[in-house]
Amino acid sequence: MARIAGVDLPKNKRGEIGLTYIYGIGPSTARYILEKAGIDVNKKVNTWNDDELNAIRSIITNEFKVEGQLRSEVQMSIKRLLDIACYRGLRHRKGLPVRGQRTKTNSRTRKGKRKTVAGKKKATKK
Repeated sequence: MARIAGVDLPKNKRGEIGLTYIYGIGPSTARYILEKAGIDVNKKVNTWNDDELNAIRSIITNEFKVEGQLRSEVQMSIKRLLDIACYRGLRHRKGLPVRGQRTKTNSRTRKGKRKTVAGKKKATKK
C-alpha cells in the first residue's frame, strides 16, 4: 500500500487520480508530480515500485504544502481575517458566504438548515 504524506492512496486507481486523495493536490498538480518523477500517469498506484514512491514523496515534500501544514496555514489565514475584522472576516464569523454570492436564495450550505420565520398577520377590517 502506498502511503504518502500520511494518506493511504487507493491501490487500484490510476496514479493521477490516486494522488488527488492528498489534501492540497488536485489533478493538474498530480500530473505535474508524476511527469517530474518520470512515471506514466496511467500507471496504477499498486504497480509503483519503491524508487518511484520515494521520488514522488521527495517532490511533494520539497515543492508543496500538503495535508496538516496546508490546513493549518488556511486556518491561520481565516483567523487573521477574523482578528482584523475585515468584511471577509465578518462573513466568516457569521457563517455566511465570503465571496459575494447571493444569500436571499441559495447559500444553504453556509447558512445551515432553514429556520422558518412566521409571516406577519394581516389586520382584519371591521
